[in-house]
Amino acid sequence: MFTIGDFARHGRVSVRMLHHYDAIGLLRPARVDPASGYRFYEAGQLARLNRITALKDLGFTLRQVREILDEQVSAAELRGMLRLRQAELEAAMAAAADRLAQVEARLRTIESEGHMNTDDVVVKRISAVRVAELSGVARSYEPRDIGPVVGPLFQELCRRLDEAGVTPVGPGIAYYEDAPGGDGILAHAAMPVAVAPEDGHDFAVVDLPAIERAATIVHRGPMDDVLSTEQTLARWIADGDHRSAGYARELYLEAGEDPAGWVTELQEPLAG
Repeated sequence: MFTIGDFARHGRVSVRMLHHYDAIGLLRPARVDPASGYRFYEAGQLARLNRITALKDLGFTLRQVREILDEQVSAAELRGMLRLRQAELEAAMAAAADRLAQVEARLRTIESEGHMNTDDVVVKRISAVRVAELSGVARSYEPRDIGPVVGPLFQELCRRLDEAGVTPVGPGIAYYEDAPGGDGILAHAAMPVAVAPEDGHDFAVVDLPAIERAATIVHRGPMDDVLSTEQTLARWIADGDHRSAGYARELYLEAGEDPAGWVTELQEPLAG
């Protein structure tokens, strides 16, 4: 048998914690000396202590831990529960990291207010182009909602084009419109192609119309950071008494493996 100090050391917990587990009936000592009140534990109790610690570290309350252990779940069942809880925590961490990235992007946008040069805006005509495309609905026009939709659409489109033996003839284009019913944003991932718009493809082939007057600006870096560039374009439109005629197209001039090296031209149609 172990003294409470030895048992705490072997289980990598504090003596104080073992006293608390005893008080709430979660882990009783194997024997208590009636004269001295010293607590003693058996080596076999380390298994229960390991389960208590693992469940507690994964966010279960001590009450939940006791209920789980009192049901005498098997090691395999417990492993499954821990794996599920681990997946939940990993998802929560990923969501928190995504929120942090969006906050940082907003902060960069705020810090750049008034510092980006609207002289970089160029008005030009965008020619019509035939594209192969796939579409999907994003929850909103925020970068954090657009990216997870557009990225996989481009990957799937490139795969289908390759299977069909169709080679793109220009850089990728993303364009947007309000989803039917106004619930979200309909995002289109498109690649210029030189094929007839015939049936039989597992992708759509459409002709994007020309934009007679587009206010354009080049964004460098990941699209998660596009807000400051977009808002520079918006300030140019407002300051010049122009009027936007819809969502900006995104022409991916350079889109390698590292998003930090991306070069994207935003092309916002102007009314009149």
